[in-house]
Amino acid sequence: MPNSTWQSYWGWDAAFSVTEETKNPGDAARGGYIALVTMLGLCMLGAIAFQRVMSTEELAENGRHARWVVRDRRRRRLVQPHHPGRHRGARAGHRRGRQVAAPITLLREGKRMTYADLLFVGGPVLTVDAGRSRATALGVHKGRILEVGHRLDHLRGPRTEVVDLRGRMLLPGFQDAHVHAVFGGLEMGQCDLTGTTDLADYLVRIREYAEANPDREWIVGSGWSMESFPGGVPTAELLDQVVPDRPVYLTNRDHHGAWVNSLALKIAGITRDTPDPADGVINRDAGGEPVGTLQEGAIGLVGQHIPAATQTELVAGLLRAQTMLHSLGVTGWQDAMLGSNHGYPDPSDAYRTAATDGTLVSSVTGALWWERDRGDEQIPGLVERRARFTTGNLTCSTVKIMQDGVAENFTAAMNEPYLDACGCATANSGLSFVDPADLARYVTALDALDFQVHFHALGDRAVREALDAVAAARQANGFRDTRPHLAHLQVMDPADVPRFRQLGATANLQMLWAAHEPQMDELTIPFLGASRAARQYVFGDLLRAGATLAAGSDWPVSPANPLEAVHVAVNRAHPGSAHRPFLAEQSLDLGTALAAYTAGSAYVNHRDDSGSLVAGNVADLVVLNRDPFDGPADEIASAKVAQTYVRGNRVYEGL
Repeated sequence: MPNSTWQSYWGWDAAFSVTEETKNPGDAARGGYIALVTMLGLCMLGAIAFQRVMSTEELAENGRHARWVVRDRRRRRLVQPHHPGRHRGARAGHRRGRQVAAPITLLREGKRMTYADLLFVGGPVLTVDAGRSRATALGVHKGRILEVGHRLDHLRGPRTEVVDLRGRMLLPGFQDAHVHAVFGGLEMGQCDLTGTTDLADYLVRIREYAEANPDREWIVGSGWSMESFPGGVPTAELLDQVVPDRPVYLTNRDHHGAWVNSLALKIAGITRDTPDPADGVINRDAGGEPVGTLQEGAIGLVGQHIPAATQTELVAGLLRAQTMLHSLGVTGWQDAMLGSNHGYPDPSDAYRTAATDGTLVSSVTGALWWERDRGDEQIPGLVERRARFTTGNLTCSTVKIMQDGVAENFTAAMNEPYLDACGCATANSGLSFVDPADLARYVTALDALDFQVHFHALGDRAVREALDAVAAARQANGFRDTRPHLAHLQVMDPADVPRFRQLGATANLQMLWAAHEPQMDELTIPFLGASRAARQYVFGDLLRAGATLAAGSDWPVSPANPLEAVHVAVNRAHPGSAHRPFLAEQSLDLGTALAAYTAGSAYVNHRDDSGSLVAGNVADLVVLNRDPFDGPADEIASAKVAQTYVRGNRVYEGL
């Protein structure tokens, strides 16, 4: 169409020119009116077109980084495609689609405007999704996973940081479902007795620490092993030889017992006439005199006299622990004790401080401590603490109930009595710290208030009592999304194994404990007897019964390295151990063990937008120096963490 023709058609000539041939003002006015109406119409069409294609940057702001389509043309609603492995009830990153102006198909992101901030190539990428699928590339945008696949060159932009994996494995960040991070961080700056079982080494370290810290009013530390002493009971006289002039308080590696010197006993007023507390034991000699070892609740008799750690020290301990956990690929965790207990300081304020000022970069679930010498009158205080401490990356919707002790000191609650050194039944079957009937009532009340309950349950009686309490809550409240979990699970009655699936309770495994070692072989198995000893750490039975599995380290009770724990779950032996596998039929395959430490723990922590590498999930990632599936199972622990990312930010770079 000639230029003059289309100008006449749209009225441009009438609107903008008055020629010799057209000098009638009315004609010009009519033409201008037509042009104005036409321009307005074009503007409206442009606005509609603009609404029909939503900016990919706008989508990115809402954490939507996959392919988006309009599924419902009548409601004109944006619908997010289903991601395998992602829980439908995701709390974070799960929002209804935005309303759009018309039923259109949006352009695929990446091919037009959105590029990855971070792009991993050269996999393998272990997604830990429902199908345990693998990929070779993964893109990250604004802290979330943009896309997972094989050829993601369309995500590479001018500012994209590209990480060439060069055959190293990328997988979801590990999540520790049971850890004491602040206490572990504190102990890193105290008298450290870990890494040896030699008594002479202990005494040298204690003396050197005391000499290096002359201003310390108390000598405090941890990490000694029960296997180092006859019967697992050290004496005050040993400590008196190296530190006679200051009180000494040293917890053992499982933190259920304490070794103290004579001055500490004197300060606490502990004599032969001091009765055992209801939830603990004072070890005594044949004449009834305290020997210097305290178990469970008895440790608080001395612990309460130790000067409390300052908030500055607690925050420093937390940040020290966070750095260490990042170096092991741990990107989130559940702290199993927010509260004070037996001389341990309350880390709650330290967490809140770090969550508020942004130094807590990992996501943490804080388990509020249930005071076992109180009843349900403490529940309103727990509700208040949940509101007060839930902030930033810290969520405090869990309550921790410690139902029993440990088998090595005979305080784990058993259905049958412990044996003595001769193999005869004793009168002791361990301690249930909370009356079972009361426990059921407390758990039902907490569940009704949307609290998750995290149980310490080690003996078979404690496991049953905890499951009975969950059953009571389910009966009273119906199945709520509170996700109760039981930690430790050393001894279990076979009848209770399928109840985890039936009740929706998660088995929280401390994998590193399922191996032969002196504390197991000398201080546990002989006093359990053959039948109970064969029912320890039944990971395989739980898996086959359909239980949901999560994993935690219980650090500083045991090392926090997830890869060492996974190694034991698969091999049922410690790395480099010459021992035969411990109940090899209870082993897990490598994929299941890794899933427990990632997706399983994410489920326990209510972090449904993490734990697997699917589009839309947070970019909490770990790069291993190799693929642990390549090579024999007894080399799993040799894999090392090369890089750790939290929300797409690198927080650890290995050698």
